Amino acid sequence: MSTFVSIVIPAYKEGEAILPVLDRIVEAVTLPHELLIVVDFPDDPTVAVVEAYGDDCVRALVNTYGRGPANAIRYGIDQAQGSVLVVTMADGSDDPRQIDDLARLVERGVVVAAASRYSGSGQQVGGPLFKSLMSRMAGLSLGLVGRVGTRDATNSFKAYSAAFVKEVGIHSRYGFEIGLELTAKARRLRLPVAELPTIWLNRAEGESNFKLKQWIPRYLRWWAFAFGRTLTVQQVRDAAERIEAIKPSK
Repeated sequence: MSTFVSIVIPAYKEGEAILPVLDRIVEAVTLPHELLIVVDFPDDPTVAVVEAYGDDCVRALVNTYGRGPANAIRYGIDQAQGSVLVVTMADGSDDPRQIDDLARLVERGVVVAAASRYSGSGQQVGGPLFKSLMSRMAGLSLGLVGRVGTRDATNSFKAYSAAFVKEVGIHSRYGFEIGLELTAKARRLRLPVAELPTIWLNRAEGESNFKLKQWIPRYLRWWAFAFGRTLTVQQVRDAAERIEAIKPSK
């Protein structure tokens, strides 16, 4: 039986800009799947576009956990039916042709499969220079020194074992740091993480919702957490609750 994949996309006022992203995913993914586009409020213009899309596998969900990408991703994951969870972005920056391959890695036993801009033939095209440098430095330090299993732990485009996510939980509540959080948790549990090179393209339309100054402290805390001795699942959850208890900067 083929793996069933739940693809979660947090979206904010994308409207018709979401259409080419949906088209590319539906065309590219061959595994049985559902595509969950999660918005923060019912009158987000993305909802009408998704509901009119005409594919039973594609659904719009309204997040009830609180606004922001982390809550949207958490909500989508909690509604997902798949044994493999894939998080990808609504801006078209990720390559949907890799969703099958990332899911197959999870099917083979890794708990996190990362699309990596910083390994092999991977590449990042466009985007703010400072954000790119910070991401690259964090990824390479975690990959080479922290031995987390990927050189791009900060990239949101990843596939996860649903059983692993359920076991360790998601504690992020603010930005896009969930990919780093779950990679760090896998490392502290000494669970397998793998990567595939990817080419990331900066969005062609609209504006990014990434709040660099506000979210960097959250990334740094999860970056630091990835280094350290082996922990139990309960120890990981306890440490994650302490990290999340630190209030975000304004």
